[in-house]
Amino acid sequence: MIDGSPPATGRLPGTDRLTALFGRLGYHANLDIVAYDDEGGGWAGRFIWTLDIIGHRRSGYLNGGLMSWHGAELPLEAGFGAQPEFRRVNLTLNDSPIAELEDVLIAIDDPEQIIWDVRSKEEFLGLRRTSNRSGHIPGAVHLDWMELKDSSNNLRLTANLEELLAAHGLVPEKSIITHCHTHHRSGLSYLTARLCGFEKIRAYHGSWAEWGNRDDTPITGP
Repeated sequence: MIDGSPPATGRLPGTDRLTALFGRLGYHANLDIVAYDDEGGGWAGRFIWTLDIIGHRRSGYLNGGLMSWHGAELPLEAGFGAQPEFRRVNLTLNDSPIAELEDVLIAIDDPEQIIWDVRSKEEFLGLRRTSNRSGHIPGAVHLDWMELKDSSNNLRLTANLEELLAAHGLVPEKSIITHCHTHHRSGLSYLTARLCGFEKIRAYHGSWAEWGNRDDTPITGP
């Protein structure tokens, strides 16, 4: 679920809206929740990030999502499926998976922190403009979210993910803040880091839609 308010449309909505959503989902703390989507993990990872924020750690990811399920010739059905019964929920939010703009500013000059940009190379280099300003956050590491999923294997997660991350300096000893444009694609990078055992992973939910639409944020551009 996203806030939807421009310019940073991907920010987390408020507690009231989250409470209403999880109430409609019939949420309770003893559920085992498996997330999937039809694109290889962006939205599923974002949902697991949201679950982490409400303190629900009993979650998993269907590797490759609907594409891998279909590729394995497992059954599918049309329609809305089972409709959960509404439950009243009382959520307490844990902000430790969330990075705000101020956190990113601090991370720029902190050698123990890494900013991980998962947008396309063209966006990172400032060759493709998606906000008022183009480029990337100074010092950010670039590793495109598309490299985290294998298009030749029904969008399952790329083999040897730990080695891929380490080759880009992304190691669990560092505190990592990941982002894209609206914290959709970075849902997958958050999920990937978590599956690789990274305990100090956060997502900048304002992402480039917030950073690139301000005139007071530092940018490395073309």
